[in-house]
Amino acid sequence: MDLPPLGPLIGSGKEAEVFECGDLVVKLYRMTASAPKRAAFREASILALVESLGLPAPAVHGVGQIDGRWGIAMTRADGPSLADAIQRRPDQVPACLERMARLQIAIHSHPGTHLGSLKARLAANIGRAEMLDEPLRRQLLDGLAALPEGDRLCHGDFHPWNILGPPGLEAVVDWLDACAGDPAADVCRSYVLIRPVAPDLAAAYLAAYAAAAGESRDGILAWLPFVAAARLAEGVPHEAQGLMAMSKSPS
Repeated sequence: MDLPPLGPLIGSGKEAEVFECGDLVVKLYRMTASAPKRAAFREASILALVESLGLPAPAVHGVGQIDGRWGIAMTRADGPSLADAIQRRPDQVPACLERMARLQIAIHSHPGTHLGSLKARLAANIGRAEMLDEPLRRQLLDGLAALPEGDRLCHGDFHPWNILGPPGLEAVVDWLDACAGDPAADVCRSYVLIRPVAPDLAAAYLAAYAAAAGESRDGILAWLPFVAAARLAEGVPHEAQGLMAMSKSPS
């Protein structure tokens, strides 16, 4: 990639770091990440698809290596995260969660054409979750198989820390886990990601999405045992075990 020198680090996660780069940002996958070259091209292709659908997300400007690390150059999503807005203005939580729900519903309104199956990803992660004994693993895989396949575009990592910008100008970032599936499973994943940090917020978002989408809370939470079990393969065993333990009566 022909880019100006990297500027300050502005974001950091388990798989990648994000740096300022002139008018753009560069997301560089860590050397320890699983298949960083493949991840960079995969996320770039998903962002190109998302851009073609008119959804609010960064636009890709290039994929390549910088100092031996694979990354993506993309437009910058300016502004604080929705999580920051919620923390600063507790009185605005209902309005923020409604914005969040509308964004996720807009994503789900599109088909997940050419993307991998959400159910297949859950099954693969359940299959490699070492903490599950074989009878429970088989029970979970059989239960997952009975749930709907779905063909909607699902973000896979949708939470308020991945929504940047002011009302009406939001951008949704971190699309690497996007796939095709049932919207209820994608919302359940959001619930699973938010709950360990902010359980009340997770419950409130579940209610906000259900109301906005005309979906039942029970329909969304039907996915909870499987989404939580699959999360065991992501290196957060205590978090996922807690969610599995309360999956029959979540609050």
